[in-house]
Amino acid sequence: MQGLERLAAMVRAPMDARENWSRSGIGEASAASGHRLHGFEVYVFLIAFLGVFYLSNGPLLLGHYDLGWHLAAGDLIRERGEVPFQDPWAFTLGDKRWYNLSWLWDVIASVVFQHAGFAGIVLMVVASGVTIAGYLAFCGLSSGASAPAVCIAVFAACLLYPCYEASPNMYLAASPNIATMLFAIVFYGECLRRRAWFLLPPMMVLWVNLHGGFMLAFPIIGVFCGVALLRRDWVNFRNYTLAGVGCFIAIFVNPLGWHVYDGVRATLGHFVQADIGEWRPYFHNMVMPGSIPGIVYALTFAVLELWYRSSTRVPLEARLLAWLFLFLGLYQFRYAAFFFIFSSVPMALHIDRLLPERLAKFEVQRAMLAAGVVGVLLLPLTFMQVRPALALPDMLSEDDANYLKAHAAHARLLNHWNIGGLLIFRTHGSVPLFVDGRAATAYPDELLHDYLKLVRWEIDEATWDKVISKYKIDAVLWVRGHEQLRQFLVRERGWREQYTGAYVSLYTRQPAASR
Repeated sequence: MQGLERLAAMVRAPMDARENWSRSGIGEASAASGHRLHGFEVYVFLIAFLGVFYLSNGPLLLGHYDLGWHLAAGDLIRERGEVPFQDPWAFTLGDKRWYNLSWLWDVIASVVFQHAGFAGIVLMVVASGVTIAGYLAFCGLSSGASAPAVCIAVFAACLLYPCYEASPNMYLAASPNIATMLFAIVFYGECLRRRAWFLLPPMMVLWVNLHGGFMLAFPIIGVFCGVALLRRDWVNFRNYTLAGVGCFIAIFVNPLGWHVYDGVRATLGHFVQADIGEWRPYFHNMVMPGSIPGIVYALTFAVLELWYRSSTRVPLEARLLAWLFLFLGLYQFRYAAFFFIFSSVPMALHIDRLLPERLAKFEVQRAMLAAGVVGVLLLPLTFMQVRPALALPDMLSEDDANYLKAHAAHARLLNHWNIGGLLIFRTHGSVPLFVDGRAATAYPDELLHDYLKLVRWEIDEATWDKVISKYKIDAVLWVRGHEQLRQFLVRERGWREQYTGAYVSLYTRQPAASR
């Protein structure tokens, strides 16, 4: 009898090992911890306090320099009833086609701004942020982590991924980036659940029209598909493959058709990335001491992952995505935000091992609910306090724009890149511009090469003379504090500083100074 039991145990051992390898780590855990899924106190706590934090940073959420042209593009699309393929605002386009990869977000933002102003835009951004937090909490609870562990991990991730210390390169700001952040976590969560995979292609139709970051769907699905193949989990391998094919087909449901890839190609790997902060390495964007919390979080994640490297409780796919985007984030700063998001589930499960058992009891969750209710009550008070400060950045004020419309409407204006989006919003094309943040999706490569040679603190006189002559520039709108440019244009070339605002200066060519 004992021999038969030993034989049965020997047969079960490899089967149990294979079952541990094949299990998802989320579906089975949720069955064992079903009561945790109904812990709405976790959602109340996270949504309330993250909402308060995001609202308190409301003016900063509007600090993205491209928001101006996004709002103007939404107005233009609504006015014309179609997505324009040629830029109506700049005089330097030539025959370059405009690939507006965020046209639907622009329209939504335009409608919200028309009816609710900048307060509505901020509320839309905050709603996206708390939705991301809620979805991450759902993923953490579904994986079997305790409520306190989920709160710690999700709260930390949602404080860090917006990257406030590298403004305006934020990933919770009034820009189409928030659509990619939101859809990335939805795709991630639905792949972890392994149930609603058939909904991913319809969601892809929305994503591809909201932001060019839709390409992130494929590495997310690809990781889950690859792990299913390694596990010989043919059912999920088939489902993820069908979801990936469906998402690929869904990409073409957009006004650009297959040319949407031209727009993506004009962004990814383009030489202009070398001069845009979010495309530079993480170390270029580090700000001390503001970056210390993010560095501590990343190091803690790495230590816990290595310490619990043999744990089968953490879904393998979540681990792979977290490590993938950690390395990508070191390579290009924009991907660091996704590391914080994808690492929240592994971090919650690791933290759960470290917390005392008593913290998982019901009394702690009641305390979290009470704190969450207090946070909910603070939300309207926080909104009322910050609402008067909600406005576009002061880089180009309304008074500056009015002066330009009155005195530079017919000038060939060479403007600083960061001013371009605001100039479009405030003048709607009445003052044609030279360049703005749309970069390679709207402007010829030759023009971008010429412009990027100018954005140096030290003035290269020959380069400036060449660009001014080549494009027949008779006015320059630049950052006020650039003293070297003032010396060059006014003293060396005889131009006049015609107007000075809080942050910008307008230089105009004098007839006698023509060269």
